[in-house]
Amino acid sequence: MPKKHLNNLIIMLFLLSFSMNGYAQNVTDKSVPLRDFLSELETSFNVKFSYADSDINTINIVKPDSKSLDIILNEIREVTGITINKLNDRYYTLTKTATISICGFVLDNFEENTIPGATVEIYQSNLTGITDATGAFRFDNVLENSLVYIKHLGYKPVFIEAKEFVNTRECKTIAMALSYQELDEVIVTQFLTTGLNKLSDASIELNPAKFGILPGVSEPDILQTIQALPGIKSVDETVSDINIRGGTNDQNLILWDGIKMYQTGHFFGLISAFNPYVTQKVSIIKNGTSAMFGGGVSGTLHMHTIDELPITYTGGAGVNLISGDIFGEIPITENLAVQVSARRSYTDFLNTPTYTTFSEKAFQDSEVDNEGEFYFYDFTAKLIYEVNPYQQVRVSMINMSNNLNYIETTNDSIAPNRSNLNQDNFSIGSQLQSEWTDELTSQLSFYYTQYNLDALSISNNDLQQLKQNNLVKESNVKLSTNYMLKERINWMNGYEFTETGIENTTNVNQPPFASNIKGVIRQHALFSELKYSSENEKLIGIIGGRLNYFENLNTFKEYVFEPRINVTYELLPNIKTEVLGEFKSQVTNQIIDLEQNFLGIEKRRWILSDGDALPITKSKQGSIGFNYDTDKLYVGIDGFYKEVNGINVYTQGFQNQNQFEGEIGSYAIKGAEFLINTKNNDYSAWLSYTFNKNDYTFDALIPATFPNNLDVRHSVTLAANYIIGNLKLGAGLNYKSGKPYTQPDVNEPIDNTVFPNEINYQNPNSSRLPEYIRVDASAIYTMKLGRSAKGTIGASILNITNRKNMLNTFYRLQEDNSIESIERVSLRMTPNASFRIQF
Repeated sequence: MPKKHLNNLIIMLFLLSFSMNGYAQNVTDKSVPLRDFLSELETSFNVKFSYADSDINTINIVKPDSKSLDIILNEIREVTGITINKLNDRYYTLTKTATISICGFVLDNFEENTIPGATVEIYQSNLTGITDATGAFRFDNVLENSLVYIKHLGYKPVFIEAKEFVNTRECKTIAMALSYQELDEVIVTQFLTTGLNKLSDASIELNPAKFGILPGVSEPDILQTIQALPGIKSVDETVSDINIRGGTNDQNLILWDGIKMYQTGHFFGLISAFNPYVTQKVSIIKNGTSAMFGGGVSGTLHMHTIDELPITYTGGAGVNLISGDIFGEIPITENLAVQVSARRSYTDFLNTPTYTTFSEKAFQDSEVDNEGEFYFYDFTAKLIYEVNPYQQVRVSMINMSNNLNYIETTNDSIAPNRSNLNQDNFSIGSQLQSEWTDELTSQLSFYYTQYNLDALSISNNDLQQLKQNNLVKESNVKLSTNYMLKERINWMNGYEFTETGIENTTNVNQPPFASNIKGVIRQHALFSELKYSSENEKLIGIIGGRLNYFENLNTFKEYVFEPRINVTYELLPNIKTEVLGEFKSQVTNQIIDLEQNFLGIEKRRWILSDGDALPITKSKQGSIGFNYDTDKLYVGIDGFYKEVNGINVYTQGFQNQNQFEGEIGSYAIKGAEFLINTKNNDYSAWLSYTFNKNDYTFDALIPATFPNNLDVRHSVTLAANYIIGNLKLGAGLNYKSGKPYTQPDVNEPIDNTVFPNEINYQNPNSSRLPEYIRVDASAIYTMKLGRSAKGTIGASILNITNRKNMLNTFYRLQEDNSIESIERVSLRMTPNASFRIQF
């Protein structure tokens, strides 16, 4: 044995001997026979204990300090190993469980090297320890029916029943296999605020549980939070219309536990529909997407709930000025646990300042005024079952709903006009994670998701009824494998099948009109990807591809190949470069209906590509970036080019002369993103700037090239947060240049040569709205409410200056041939407050 290890062992034995002697002396001075102590408890708490004298006559115990009978009995269980069962409020039984002594040596899987420092835990007891320099451990008074759990970083955990140690004459030898689990390398530990990390593949990871504070956000709303990142904004201030590098929201792939989501917001886009308190992490990918993901030509947002079994029960509840929620993680057995959450608004029976401003924003320029009854809710559940140490089953479910009922009474009507709008999403999915060998793992997953948007409007004294429906049903199965070819080369392969059916229905009774459009697309995909990491981890490279076969049963069949590349290289200490590229495609899009459809609130409806009026949408994107990172400073710059082909005018939301053309075209974006972030343990301040030049090309239109509806050229964020003890403060300013829109022709605003008359417009998107400026602030205070509980009080204000920002302007021709200008404006000053308890 090396001299250094021998000296350490002597010191450890000396300290152990000293502490045990002190403990023995202390026990001798303060311990009492357990039999006598039980008699005292019977008198003090008016209870009775039944036991065999032989089980307790030889046991002494130090009296617990607690005055709670439950706590005292629990201490007796832990110290003596005696089983105590409560028969009713008065009678208890005590039974001595057979105990044994166990010992072992922990070695690697070749049984050549010892593993010192491995953690050894005895389930159903408070016994725990670590292996010594020789890999040895020993425990006395171990319950024979208990489980021994051995773990060490870099090795697969080992579970052994304690009774397996009984028949061994010598100490048992336990071999631990090396674990080749691939982990994402975090290269920025704090990115803008705690809980935001940048990974080695250039993606951003959000951890809501560790989330700090951002301006205007007192609770970690997932879809609001990601808009603090460069290149991710919403031109209309909603979370259901997020634009990643100039793309539309329907071009984002949004996943929840691997399930594709067709609904993302509550309150018609103002609040995220995903509970952040059961979301463990969120991955945000703007480019360089893994080959295992298909769809989403703009960006990918993947939300994950817990994947590991929770050790103890945790939970929480909270309220804000819009809704209340509750969640919990509940271990049922050692290998089974559930996670649940529920949230509901109380906007249908309680008006708050937040609800008032949200209503004005959501229902402006619609058929609904603030008297409509509106509420939303969401519910999630997840089951985690560990079949064995090498296989785990997870089942996830989410249900969300928005409900609006509106009654309007007019002076000339006998019966009131009645309208309702329901938006629902139900999804369920499962995963089987398997580890077959040290080098080979697999994941088999399945999901079913259903989205339904349903509207009914009854008017003209119940004579006219308008029914509209948008229904999406999607099933998916995916198998992926990961094989460690060599120590630093990982090979991922897989197959995915998706069937998507979409139905759009419109029915009017007066005058009679009916439309019912259905479509189904089946997609088969093979994908493969290699990942290499150099020994010094200066170079990390991922290269792969995805071969898709799309089949529309009525119109087309097509193969689409999508190569992907993601490379990072450390040029100098703290300086890295990133080269990313991808081809992607999708067959689901949202068209934007006329203003009066779906009560003028939720105008978007999902449709499928048909190969003709709407071909498969395809994109290609490349980017290069450089970043400098230290503990106190991060500076990053990225330049990118993205081109998206196969878009239809109907999917872009035109409100000018091109609104009804139905032409096929493309758009191209040239852009750059810059971020500088200085931070330490107490504060973080950052400045971000995004430049986008985003242009349409429609060959059949005149002019053929003009600015994209989402062409926001300049976007700037200046923000900071600061921590003072238990208080977190955040403030920030957001600036965006105005988005383009189209004005009527000044000289001849109305075209009288057609019937009905139409508006004569200037060139498409030749005008710009005024710039957008908003100042936000927030504060969060955390306090202890007990040994394991804490409370949080939060407050935030959006648009402190109450500035009227213009979000959109369009025009309507009235019956008298006058032109009406319609302006959609931003949220005015919006306060919010919250209180949470977590335990």
